Amino acid sequence: MQEPEEKKIALELLETEQAYVNRLHLLDQVFYTELMKEAKTGKTVPEEVVKMIFSNISSIYQFHAEFFLPELQKRMEDWNRNPRIGDVIQKLAPFLKMYGEYVKNFDKAVELITAWSEKSPPFQELIADIQKRKVCANLTLQHHMLEPVQRIPRYELLLKDYVRKLPPQSPDRSDAEKALEMIFMVAKHSNAAIAEMERLQNLWVVYQRLGLEDDIVDPSNELIKEGPIQKISTRNNSTSEKYLFLFNNMLLYCVPKVIQVGAEFQVHLRMDVDGMKVRELKDTEFPHTFLVSGKQRTLELQAR
Repeated sequence: MQEPEEKKIALELLETEQAYVNRLHLLDQVFYTELMKEAKTGKTVPEEVVKMIFSNISSIYQFHAEFFLPELQKRMEDWNRNPRIGDVIQKLAPFLKMYGEYVKNFDKAVELITAWSEKSPPFQELIADIQKRKVCANLTLQHHMLEPVQRIPRYELLLKDYVRKLPPQSPDRSDAEKALEMIFMVAKHSNAAIAEMERLQNLWVVYQRLGLEDDIVDPSNELIKEGPIQKISTRNNSTSEKYLFLFNNMLLYCVPKVIQVGAEFQVHLRMDVDGMKVRELKDTEFPHTFLVSGKQRTLELQAR
């Protein structure tokens, strides 16, 4: 007799989970533990660096090895009597929020491995030595570290498939659907964490280009658009190159610095978006011109 489709998917979940726990074991109990042991001798890298590379991998490993995998194994052994996994995955879902920290840290971790491999030959040698072992299957540390980043999307796909294959009257239907919804929310949470990190990194780069002016640096600002603009001087009918940064709450009118030491721009004027008006002008001599007027002053500008 053929196995029902949903059981095949549940078994695939169990098999991939076993392989995943082995990968986590390699990251936490082999790479992390051995690099940490060497770091403590003071010969390779500072202990702090090793901790930063591996983030909260130990908690993730313990959770999967000591809780989720055993629960899943028990459930699959008992499948014929009680064919369900939805409730077990519901218990798993809230803990997947732990991944937010790991995922957010991933790019930084890879950068640290590269930087310290160049700085510290003993560090590089130790990693290379571990990578030669059979358990690593000819793959690099960075490759193994990518596995937790890809795990939540994998759960989502398997569970979607599982729900699709469940017979309408299955006792697991409502639990499995609820579990899928929870996993979906966690995946969104981890994507949001990455997006937020990227936003803050981009914002920081902009602040550096502006010379880190105290009253401008604020993590809650959102950059909407930036670009070069011509300022029209009606007095002598000429234009000069300027640069605009539009944030959700302010417009920064800047002058590019000739000697770019540190900052790239100097802020000449800061205009509040609140109460700001923009009006297009029909000027034959200067096409694409518009007026920006704020509480402080009005600028006549020309776009490309």
